[in-house]
Amino acid sequence: MSPLIIATVAFVGVAALVGGLAMVLRESPGSKVEDRLDMLTGVNTPSAAKEGLAKEASVLAQPLDQMPGIFETFFERFGNIGLLFEQADTSLTVPKMLAISTVLGVVGAALAVTLGIHPALVPVVGLLMAALPMFWVMFRRKRRLKAFAAQLPDALEMLARSLRAGQSLGFGFNMVASEMSDPISREFGRVFEEQNLGIPLDETLEGLTDRIPNLDLKFFATAVVLQRQTGGDLAEILDKIGHLIRERFKIWGQVQALTGEGRLSGVVLLALPFVLFATVYQLNPDYLMLLFEDPMGTKMLTGAIILQILGALMIRKIVNIKV
Repeated sequence: MSPLIIATVAFVGVAALVGGLAMVLRESPGSKVEDRLDMLTGVNTPSAAKEGLAKEASVLAQPLDQMPGIFETFFERFGNIGLLFEQADTSLTVPKMLAISTVLGVVGAALAVTLGIHPALVPVVGLLMAALPMFWVMFRRKRRLKAFAAQLPDALEMLARSLRAGQSLGFGFNMVASEMSDPISREFGRVFEEQNLGIPLDETLEGLTDRIPNLDLKFFATAVVLQRQTGGDLAEILDKIGHLIRERFKIWGQVQALTGEGRLSGVVLLALPFVLFATVYQLNPDYLMLLFEDPMGTKMLTGAIILQILGALMIRKIVNIKV
């Protein structure tokens, strides 16, 4: 029998097995509908069931047809990757990301073979291409959190002005959601909608701080919770938090200016080995392949990679000054 036919049959069999396991292990569609109806009608009021649903914040936030599959269940053991996608504001799921990474990895390996790259470097190219989706998600997450942090002082001032005008805190959340742009408008709008659906403010703010890991936002949530319990002028507290955030941004800008030379030196030193590797490979590939073919060269390459990682961590520790 032809090897191509055998490979095709094996692929179809494995795909059918994975699909069958996913259908068996995923959650029943009716359970999520029942949970959402119980949440909206108040059947699960202050009980353990309602508390668990509110903490997950998935009953009201996720579509009814979005159910955890076999890949989500597996990756939840290594961390909440769904929260990572939510923080990056992307519609990607674990199966989609795995599929895209697999396709990119295969395309990268095939492209490396087509270009005549040495067989020892083909897996490296494939792994780098497969890691591109995760790098994109991390970049998108970092950019979104940075934009949220920049918008937070204006949002707090808007909340303080609405409170001084005699409006409620919920109205202030709605005003921020309608007057400001993403990402803060979406997050504050979600808090307002969750309050309208009966979820306590403390739990909505806790969900907000989980979705947006920002220290200033935690200060805001703590101030709101304490003010509801002990009383006080919340508008003045919000003004002070906003002023503190703005002063911190000023100091952070000065630190970035003073550490710019160190950060640039770190980028040059970390990129230099890769640039030299590519240059020598173009000039004399056989000379460079000794690092992969000779046992001593493999040990030297492993040591160089370890030292490169340690150097990157040390440089990052030096220039990354927390404000």
